[in-house]
Amino acid sequence: MKGTKSARQPEEESLRERVVVITGASSPVGRGGAVAFARAGAKVVLAARRGEVLHEVVEACEAEGADAVGIELDMADEAEISELAQTAIERFGRIDVWINNAGAGAIGRFDAIPLEDHVQAVETTLFGAMYGSYVALRQFRHQRRGILINVASVAGKVAAPFYASYVAAKHGVVGLSAALRLELEQEPEENRGIRVCTLLPDVHDTPLFRHAADFGGQEVRSPPVVGVPTEVVEALLELARAPRDEMTVGSPGKIAVATQISAELQSQPPA
Repeated sequence: MKGTKSARQPEEESLRERVVVITGASSPVGRGGAVAFARAGAKVVLAARRGEVLHEVVEACEAEGADAVGIELDMADEAEISELAQTAIERFGRIDVWINNAGAGAIGRFDAIPLEDHVQAVETTLFGAMYGSYVALRQFRHQRRGILINVASVAGKVAAPFYASYVAAKHGVVGLSAALRLELEQEPEENRGIRVCTLLPDVHDTPLFRHAADFGGQEVRSPPVVGVPTEVVEALLELARAPRDEMTVGSPGKIAVATQISAELQSQPPA
């Protein structure tokens, strides 16, 4: 990815010894991010529901010489997210970067999918991001610094059929992040070291789309994959080094978001 590396410290120095919490660490993006941060010298605290896979990710990070902690939890459980933050603080004394990456989806015609599946998708994807953002920001205010990265999706800007609850949840993540940034603009000067970033990946090769469900007797094909998790991992590291409000990964996604914004502006009545 393009960036102004010449104006920054080398990667090893900029991320070395920083404490990074990553949820959804058993996914390709979460695992790739964990290993990349570990390779850069960060201390990583990893959370996921799949304990066996999480253990493998911790071992991969330790193989890079990093301090790594893995915690099996449910992102829809507020108490477990609080325990995750407390574990990071007790182990390393602070949290420098918190990445909300966990997500779930129910794929198919909206009214053909059991409602509880939609609820689970929203609880994991949106509520999980809310819980993580809540505990992270409370700690960041205590520290007067920190970077929160909410992994949303281009689907959080541009809707798509057969992904209704996923789209709704990702729109919520985008809105949550934007609202938090507006709140921080009202904060006292001592809290200006806190940043909230939204990452908007295009469609990538993740288990969510590979394991598309068949509801109502009609197969719903996953959208064409236009990127790989490596691009998202690179974006996570870039945001951790030089935070910005929003970053879209993938040219098709950038075009889709720009087109959506243009269409919304054209639909507005003249002032």
